[in-house]
Amino acid sequence: MKKLLSIVCTATCLTLSAGQAVAQAYPTKPIKIVVPFGPGGFTDVVARILGVKLGESLGQSVVIENKPGAGSMIGTDQVAKSAPDGHTLLIVSSTHVISPWIYKSVPYDPIKSFAPVTKLVDSPYVLLTNPKVPAKNVQEFIALAKANPDKIHFASSGNGSAQHLIGGMFASMTKTQLKHVPYRSSNLATTDVVAGVVESSFAGVPNALSQVPNGRLNALAVTSAKRIPQLPNVPTMQEAGVPGYDATIWLALLAPAGTPAHIVNKLNAEVAKIMNTAETNKAMFEAGVEVSLSTPEALTQLMTSEMSKWGKVVKDAGIKLE
Repeated sequence: MKKLLSIVCTATCLTLSAGQAVAQAYPTKPIKIVVPFGPGGFTDVVARILGVKLGESLGQSVVIENKPGAGSMIGTDQVAKSAPDGHTLLIVSSTHVISPWIYKSVPYDPIKSFAPVTKLVDSPYVLLTNPKVPAKNVQEFIALAKANPDKIHFASSGNGSAQHLIGGMFASMTKTQLKHVPYRSSNLATTDVVAGVVESSFAGVPNALSQVPNGRLNALAVTSAKRIPQLPNVPTMQEAGVPGYDATIWLALLAPAGTPAHIVNKLNAEVAKIMNTAETNKAMFEAGVEVSLSTPEALTQLMTSEMSKWGKVVKDAGIKLE
């Protein structure tokens, strides 16, 4: 009997050790982070900063793959259908919980199809205009839009994108009729605002920082409830005369549903370690975003509450896509 117990204990210990070895072995190959937007926007910028540091921390290369289209659904669906082994990850924005309210058919469940890892950053958007637009502040822009219904355009990174929704929210709250012009990326959208093809855009802070200081674009307001240190002289929408306007966009890291808890927890801990360094904080600040981390559980709660919030915005703005 003692010999039998010894064999059982040995086998159990070996099994536990093997399980622990598997848990500790992750990652066993390069990691791919899918960005469901075009290159150059603030989602892409954050992904690339994180990817370099995460690769160094985990001892594996991290590849960033831009997969834009259909309001971020193409890249997101790819990850939803990927193996839940922690080697294919996704960085989403608030768009992730907006798509179900806009499109008739979404090929995944934004909550149930994913294992939340951590929230990453918060960032406002900036109302940018071409310098030739004869409106030098938000009130003048509203007056111009009301005098020219459907003739003042705003560019975005695509139908159903956060930029699209933020512009729709602005139009709804100011009772203006702005014409939406979707592009495949925020960089392309900003380029056409600079060229004067489109009059305005609700753009990410990185796009603003690359164009406002040199005078190529005017920044009329930021969409958050407080000013941002990168553009301290630019008022908030509320300061500029749009009471109650507050739209801060977040980014988060997700894995496919079914990803083992030990992998999710390891990723959460590694990302927290990376994002809390002075070097990464500085890089994120220069990219126009603010580090804002969470537990996987808190991220689930955030996504659930944000679905409800943006559902109301979509309904009030009357936005619907096929």
